[in-house]
Amino acid sequence: MSFTLVEQATPRLHRSELAVPGSSPDLFEKAARSAADIIFLDCEDAVAPDDKEQARKNIVAGLNDVDWGRKTMMVRINGLDTHYMYRDVIDIVEACPRLDMILIPKAGVAADVYALDMLVTQIEAAKRRTKRIGFEVLIETALGMANVEAIAQSSRRLEAMSFGVADYAASTRARTTVIGGVHKDSVVLTDKDEHGQRQSFWTDPWHAAQTRMLVACRAYGLRPIDGPFGDFSDPDGFVAAAQRAAVLGYEGKWAIHPSQIELANRVYTPSEGEVNKARRILEAMAEAARQGRGAVSLDGRLIDIASIRMAEALIAKADSIAAGG
Repeated sequence: MSFTLVEQATPRLHRSELAVPGSSPDLFEKAARSAADIIFLDCEDAVAPDDKEQARKNIVAGLNDVDWGRKTMMVRINGLDTHYMYRDVIDIVEACPRLDMILIPKAGVAADVYALDMLVTQIEAAKRRTKRIGFEVLIETALGMANVEAIAQSSRRLEAMSFGVADYAASTRARTTVIGGVHKDSVVLTDKDEHGQRQSFWTDPWHAAQTRMLVACRAYGLRPIDGPFGDFSDPDGFVAAAQRAAVLGYEGKWAIHPSQIELANRVYTPSEGEVNKARRILEAMAEAARQGRGAVSLDGRLIDIASIRMAEALIAKADSIAAGG
């Protein structure tokens, strides 16, 4: 273990992240009653330029008037390269004590996050806010991915990163057909068999980018979250994408439609078998400690420190789900 210890971000249940346009306040109550762990009210891509100001007002009213229960509430502001951003931050942060987090789109360099941190810190001090606002950044450009490690270390407010596959594909000029989906040309071929035949297997074109962002998150104590899957009429495709990210170590996934919330929650909720095994690992560790044994084994397999840490993290997540977040 390195002598350098990294503080972990504020823990939050983050299996599903529901996007709700700020220009559609009629959807707010329905979102509040949903099973989403985190909701972000959107000022950015889902809102047309002519509707930006009204969307901001809708979000202020919604955060103050709607009963959001125990959900984590977040707002996606407009980009730092627009003239909408500063009013998004000032108007919403100053007026909405219910706000928990800000989602920063298209983060390209660490200074982008620093700039937001400075502004939010001043507002919190001026308004005597007692609840510290957290940040999530969207890594959705080639510049952001090139600087992802620096961005991950940019602010103590930073809690999570999301992989924004649509804008990332545009930024890298990737060939894509479905937002977050795979592509028929992204394949590998087996060697020829005795009959000269070869099999073809599709690959995941986003794997390398997702892995790089994941490593930055885990190295610096952040939650890695997978972004949108555009075809909400394809639940199987959504689940497959969510499972691929979960296998890597992601904690949750965006839902751009209410039908995707339950799917994300299911994929990112530990199974009963996984939880039971984790509890048995910790019980075996405790029993070995009572007996003064240095080595710990379970079901004929050695348990190492990494296994114990993974078990503790899984149980903490299961306990958080049981407690309702």
